[in-house]
Amino acid sequence: MFEGRKLLIATKHSKERVIAPILEEKLGVTCVVPTDFDTDLLGTFTGEIERKSDALTTAREKCLQALEQTGYDLGIASEGSFGPHPTVFFAHADEEILLFIDLKNNLEISVREISLDTNFNATTLTCYHDLVKLVNTVGFPEHAVILKSTEKGITTSVKGIQTWELLESSYHKLAANNSPVVAETDMRAMFNPRRMKVIEKATLKLSEKITSLCPNCQTPGFGIVEAKSGLPCQWCNQPTKSTLSYLYQCKRCDYTSETLYPNHKETEDPMYCDFCNP
Repeated sequence: MFEGRKLLIATKHSKERVIAPILEEKLGVTCVVPTDFDTDLLGTFTGEIERKSDALTTAREKCLQALEQTGYDLGIASEGSFGPHPTVFFAHADEEILLFIDLKNNLEISVREISLDTNFNATTLTCYHDLVKLVNTVGFPEHAVILKSTEKGITTSVKGIQTWELLESSYHKLAANNSPVVAETDMRAMFNPRRMKVIEKATLKLSEKITSLCPNCQTPGFGIVEAKSGLPCQWCNQPTKSTLSYLYQCKRCDYTSETLYPNHKETEDPMYCDFCNP
């Protein structure tokens, strides 16, 4: 279905470095990147343009706009979000959405990857020494940082800082305005190798889902739509919150199948049981 076709990667932040090799190998496509498509118009991490929709909707808009602009019928887009992890308290997380659209066959396949491996951080500085401490914890200079300050309602920012010389000169220039200077990790993919690795992991997950065919109609994208809890406790046999099964469903024909014990165990340790360890 995809072999020999051109796949458009809707990015301006070099995500094709990790996306293209995987999908070219797994799907037999040839990846191309638009030269004049500005994904920042749908939102920026530094807030100049606010993202108006959720990550999946934004990825869909990004992909469809790029396909319309270039005339291709096969495309992929990604969208990242950063903030508190949904289940691990006091930890930052990188959530990546990847969306694959095939207009020719009316297909849309998406995956979601959440990772704790992120250096997402932002802080208001009181002196240059604070800045040095921050960048030493986020992998600078391999991972870039952003400095910005706001004076009289106008924000000035310096992005993609990856040298000590530019870091120091930018800080003193912004601090000279007597306004607070804020330092942030630059979360754009080409300036953040950690994020690029999460996108790579999400792409592998996407390639597996695309190549998973519905047993009934052979449509690509036969994937998990629900994780059912209820794995029994090995002591009391009562259902726990751990995963008992995965429910798979085809988007085209609605065929479903259920796979028991996806984590390769039929009972759960009593320490995770609300009855044995309340």
